[in-house]
Amino acid sequence: MLRRYFLLILSALFCISLTACSGGVTSGLNSFQSPDGRYGFLYPTGWTRVAVSGGPQVVFHDLINSDETLSLVVSEVDSDIELKGLGSPKNVGERLLEQVIAPSGTGREVELLSANERESSEHIFYDLEYLVHLQDRDRHELSTVVLDRGYLYTLATSTNEVRWPKVKNLFERVVTSFTFLI
Repeated sequence: MLRRYFLLILSALFCISLTACSGGVTSGLNSFQSPDGRYGFLYPTGWTRVAVSGGPQVVFHDLINSDETLSLVVSEVDSDIELKGLGSPKNVGERLLEQVIAPSGTGREVELLSANERESSEHIFYDLEYLVHLQDRDRHELSTVVLDRGYLYTLATSTNEVRWPKVKNLFERVVTSFTFLI
C-alpha cells in the first residue's frame, strides 16, 4: 500500500514537471489552422475570431483590450516570385508602410523600427516592427511576411503603445509561430 502511494505521488510529480517544462513556448496561446490545412499559427488565449468581409482572411481580437488585434492577409502573386526578389526586409517593410499601413491621405505617420530576415520551415520570413502615430494615440505593430506557392502571407499583431511593453514577448511568439503545414 505504501509503495502504491509512493508511485502515485512520484507519477503526479513527474506529470507536473513535464507540464511546467512544456508551458513556456505555448503558454497563453491557442493554435489556429487554416481550413485547408496549409498553414497555422498561435494566437493569445482569450482572443476571439471576428468575421470580416472584404478584408483580412483571418482576424482575432482581445475580448478585454479590444484594440489589440491579429490579422492575416493573403494576397495572390506570381508563383515564380521569391521574397528576396521583392527586396530586402527594409525595402519590403517600407513598401508595406507606404502602400498598406499609411498610404497618402490617411493622416497616419508610421516609422519602420526594425526589419529582419529569418528562415523557418524552409521559408524566408521578413519580420517587421512599426510605430504608428494616429491623431489620438500611438500604436505598435509587429508583423511577418512570407511567400508560398503564389501567395503572399502577412500576419500582423497590433496594440496601443501603452500596452506594448506588456505584450511584446507574446506578440513576438505569435508572429514567429506562423508556419506552413503542407
